[in-house]
Amino acid sequence: MGFAKYQEDIVSRYVNDNRDKGYGYVARGIETIKPKMEKKQKEKKNMALKQFAVQKARPLPVIILADTSGSMSVEGKIEALNASIKDMVATFAQEGRQQAEIQVMLVTFGGQQAAIHVPLTPAHEIANIQPMVASGPTPMGGAFELVTQLLEDKEKIPSRAYRPALVLLSDGHPTDDWTQGFQALCNSERAQRATRFAMAIGSDANESMLKDFVNDAEAPVFKADQARDIHRFFKAVTMSVTARTRSQAPNEITVIDFDAPDDEDELDLDF
Repeated sequence: MGFAKYQEDIVSRYVNDNRDKGYGYVARGIETIKPKMEKKQKEKKNMALKQFAVQKARPLPVIILADTSGSMSVEGKIEALNASIKDMVATFAQEGRQQAEIQVMLVTFGGQQAAIHVPLTPAHEIANIQPMVASGPTPMGGAFELVTQLLEDKEKIPSRAYRPALVLLSDGHPTDDWTQGFQALCNSERAQRATRFAMAIGSDANESMLKDFVNDAEAPVFKADQARDIHRFFKAVTMSVTARTRSQAPNEITVIDFDAPDDEDELDLDF
């Protein structure tokens, strides 16, 4: 037996012995690969990916249920509503998204049935909102059903999302069988955790139902007697939501200040 053959047998026997002992070494010439080291590197990589996922901004849904029935077409109501929602979304779009990403959905109820005017979308991705047109009766129950379906859809609103803000406004009474849809919304666990705001536009609104919709004693039903009041309501809601995005605890309810001064006079119309 030559020296080279003797050396090869020694190396082979050493590798086989260590493999039998569970060291897991694999010989490749003079190099070795250690599976345990590869496992540690993989675990380290997975940990880094998890940390990245945790740092990603969590959704903060803002869902608006807007009355677009025919009665909203008079005295500047629908115009004030269109302008107010446009300003709200523009403000949300400018907010930072390190911790919370504001998402907006607009559901309208006017005409024969409720409809999704703007699907749930990150505010900074909403380039344009088509103006709402007021017409027909007030199918508010259909709006409750649409919102309940969205809240229970964990693909659209994942469990990691912050508590939603629901905003309901109307200048009249529902004309459809709204009680079942309203009860389903109130019984929804996610709707119960949501912060809910309501605005009664004019003297004909169903204030009793709107009071039942609101679940925050610090934010009673806001009464709008002028078109500019619609703007003031949305401005206050906007400030409440943006304050949550800047808070260390965005799930905590922020007290809404409906009495904040408003210097804008262009919407000063009487109902």
